[in-house]
Amino acid sequence: MIRVVEGDLLEQKVEVIVNAWNRNIIPWWLLVPQGVSGAIKRQAGIAPFKELGRLGPIPLGGAVLTGAGRLPFKAIIHVAGISMFWVSSERSIRDSVRNAMQLAGREGFHSIAFPLIGAGTGGAKEQKVLHWMQSELEQIAFAGEILLVRYSN
Repeated sequence: MIRVVEGDLLEQKVEVIVNAWNRNIIPWWLLVPQGVSGAIKRQAGIAPFKELGRLGPIPLGGAVLTGAGRLPFKAIIHVAGISMFWVSSERSIRDSVRNAMQLAGREGFHSIAFPLIGAGTGGAKEQKVLHWMQSELEQIAFAGEILLVRYSN
């Protein structure tokens, strides 16, 4: 089941959340995380980002798993939704969604919440991102709950 909800990604009642990240080539400690990543760092602490740093470069559209730090989730899936030039594309967003869902399925998660990947720092229009993500998710078999979270404060 896919639902679009308004709210804060970090307040969703799911097993795993998705962090819209980058290619993980620049060390995390040199970056000032914005948006979703910034909120995760403030609430989870640096443990997920230290773990992420040890995983090395992520291919554009790729997904990797870390612990959730101080957050109440089982894990965080980090996706490389933006290029080295901090730009998202339809392909990077669709690939990020597909790879995050494959990882969630392999790990046995039954509920997942996504931010709108690439709609912030990546520069894509929110409505386009929502459409790309929904159409990609409709092609994926997942028995659990999928939330697409439109940020509202």
